[in-house]
Amino acid sequence: MLNFRDRIQQQVFRVNGLSLNEFDLSQPPGDPGLYGPDSAVWQVHGDFPSMLCGGIAALLLQMQHPLALAGVWDHSTFREDMLGRLRRTSQFIAVTTFGNRADAQTLIERVKRIHLHITGTDADGVPYAASDPALLTWVHVAETCCFLAAHLRYRNPHLSLADQDRYYAEAALVAVALGARQVPSSVAEVAAYLQRMRPQLRCDARTREVLALLMNAPAPSWQGRPAMKAILLAGTELLPEWAQQGFSLRFSPLRRRVIRGRIRLIAALLRWAVRRGAYQRAMARMGR
Repeated sequence: MLNFRDRIQQQVFRVNGLSLNEFDLSQPPGDPGLYGPDSAVWQVHGDFPSMLCGGIAALLLQMQHPLALAGVWDHSTFREDMLGRLRRTSQFIAVTTFGNRADAQTLIERVKRIHLHITGTDADGVPYAASDPALLTWVHVAETCCFLAAHLRYRNPHLSLADQDRYYAEAALVAVALGARQVPSSVAEVAAYLQRMRPQLRCDARTREVLALLMNAPAPSWQGRPAMKAILLAGTELLPEWAQQGFSLRFSPLRRRVIRGRIRLIAALLRWAVRRGAYQRAMARMGR
């Protein structure tokens, strides 16, 4: 029978990409993958609790771009299988970050092939293609800026500006491999890019439906439901102020303190419980 610590770890594995059991992050010994253990990407992506919060924020920010939303709306099963969508996204991030080089390249090529079939028009009749370099850049920047924001809030608020710049520069590698172009690679470049993109973003009925579906996503078990609700709420509170306004979200200072305090407790519990996550498996592969 599993003890309390192992039961928590098991619950975590049910919602992340490791549950798909497709790639072995512990093999082969000594293969650093695309980044290696001394990279800023390993540092930022290695903290599972903050990545959960950042992932929720990233999905909501990505969906404010009407063409990104249309691609997911028309071609994804997220409305019927939200957890499945989250697992597949988690798998891609885990393997491209922490997997060996061959597995990372395999997954990048697979996603590129999938993107070739994701085309259509958005609600206003504007054509889109998931392989569009500009759209790939948006998805990437929305994702990485939320991951870094979560890391700074819930893991290491003292991460230096130089290391933040290094994170963006390193993370751009996967975006470029997928076909993105002119990818911002520093804190200043990302801030300027988001400012330029804001006039293209919007929240409509579909975007708000994504928010509602996400906030009501099923937990892996009844025991995990309170923690999942707290993480989902923290993800919305992590969004930039202007993106929160798009969703008509309002958080009082007291509510923000409560949300953040709750996540710090949950994060401490998850860090104690999860001993065989993607980061730990990759570090073992590297003999660390």
